[in-house]
Amino acid sequence: MSLRTPLGRVLGLGSAKEGVEHWWLQRLTSVALVPLGIWFVVSLATQPSLEHAAVVKWLGQSWTALLMLLFMLSVTWHSQLGVRVVIEDYVHGGGKTAWLIASTFAHIVVAVIGVFAILKIAFGAAA
Repeated sequence: MSLRTPLGRVLGLGSAKEGVEHWWLQRLTSVALVPLGIWFVVSLATQPSLEHAAVVKWLGQSWTALLMLLFMLSVTWHSQLGVRVVIEDYVHGGGKTAWLIASTFAHIVVAVIGVFAILKIAFGAAA
């Protein structure tokens, strides 16, 4: 028999104190994606031509490259947060950790490739 109250017995057994941070990060990236997504769609829609040379010239502008980098990084970070939640909620058993690692690695690879491509075009090394 314990002399502790029911509330005293359960205190400290709950949350790992990570859910709120994850929730806020996902909301912040989604808020950032609203203006960046609108900019991306409007900016591409107003281009006179979507041929390769025209898009490379458009992406070669400094502000366009900077906003595109922010868009790329926000999209991949937001996607990683969302996929992580899906894996944590719906994958059961020993494979959960492997899927979390694979997902994180895949998102990092996509982000690095995207940043590299944008910077390569922005600095004029694309042929």
